[in-house]
Amino acid sequence: MFPFVEVLPLILRSFLRAFTDPQFWPLFLLVIFLIAMQYRRMEKMKEDFLGLKADSLWADVFTATGFGLLGGLVGSYLMVFIGLTLSGPGLVYLWPVAILLMLINMRFLCFAYSGGVLALSSLLLGFPQINVAQIMALVAVLHMVESLLILASGHLGAAPAYIKGAGGQVTGGFTLQKFWPIPLVVLMAAGVDVGREGLEMPYWWPLIKPDMPGDPRNLAYILVPVIAGLGYGDVAIARSPAEKSRLSALYLGIYSLTLLVMALLAGQSRSVMLVTALFSPLGHEAVIYISRRVEFSGKPLYVPPGRGVRILDVLPGGAAWRAGIRSGDIVFAINGEVLADRNSFYQLQQEAFLPIMIDYFSRAAGENRRELLIPPGPGKHWGIAPVPEGNEDKYVELLTTGPLGHWLRKFWKKIVN
Repeated sequence: MFPFVEVLPLILRSFLRAFTDPQFWPLFLLVIFLIAMQYRRMEKMKEDFLGLKADSLWADVFTATGFGLLGGLVGSYLMVFIGLTLSGPGLVYLWPVAILLMLINMRFLCFAYSGGVLALSSLLLGFPQINVAQIMALVAVLHMVESLLILASGHLGAAPAYIKGAGGQVTGGFTLQKFWPIPLVVLMAAGVDVGREGLEMPYWWPLIKPDMPGDPRNLAYILVPVIAGLGYGDVAIARSPAEKSRLSALYLGIYSLTLLVMALLAGQSRSVMLVTALFSPLGHEAVIYISRRVEFSGKPLYVPPGRGVRILDVLPGGAAWRAGIRSGDIVFAINGEVLADRNSFYQLQQEAFLPIMIDYFSRAAGENRRELLIPPGPGKHWGIAPVPEGNEDKYVELLTTGPLGHWLRKFWKKIVN
């Protein structure tokens, strides 16, 4: 269509210039607000487990926004590289449907679901009139970007949790949930007079000359801004959060490549379009199912050791963190007193107010260590969460049902009963 190298500066200019347009900010800030709500819920979970206020909400939001900006720039280049051109009103419907689906289940704040619903509605009901292949290709590219974001930052801010496994036993683990605002610039075909001097577009950049030089008003390809949101949710039980995020990135990368190939073939027949539209949400659900199935079938990592108390998580900057204790370490003794179980650990923690010597095994270093720990005061929490012993009655439900989803569930129970 046009030399890719020559377009690179235009993509960057369009990407940066979009932030100077007042029309760009309302939706972008709305996406950040929705993301902040999710991070606040995760921060509350950390506070409940570690006993101290985390105070990391805005740091997490700013970090996610920074990664989202980088991901959006990468996604913009990917879409231009594969020649993805958008047309029609399909993009207008994506966000309203995504927000509606989020009210049913939080993880549905993803274009894999809203794009699939719109594509199926267009094919089966005739409304809205959208280009199914284009929307599915957009979803595929966004999930390529998401797989890269998961690889780079999916493990950051993992929240400790007690999780009930398939056998009914409660084990320690982490919930991995990340959300990113993704600003993009995408190619769009539009009829504009690209030959007219003084053509003013706030953030649109004509990329090629008209196909028919004799026609003063013809089809040109322009770059327009689009706001997307990406979300990632998983659990780490048999692996560390970093190891699990790498595995999740691999699964999602396979899904996105498969969806992209199907989207490129979808223009050949209506039946291929229908299969592609079904694969978008169902394939995404399959990725989530396989990822969790692999984790729950593996050997749990965060379980009580034969001797001492294993640590599930440590609050950065807390007393235990300053002593060098990290997730997965095993505390053997405090001031020479051997720990029998988690209760004895809590009792010693409540009584300590003077500096103490703590003996523990460092999982990362693979060696026993003895360090000085300075308690914050008698009865105050050290910012440390041991693994569960397996008989806890409080654990995290791996459900992300939204308010509309809760109402629908209650309504269904009334009908059934």
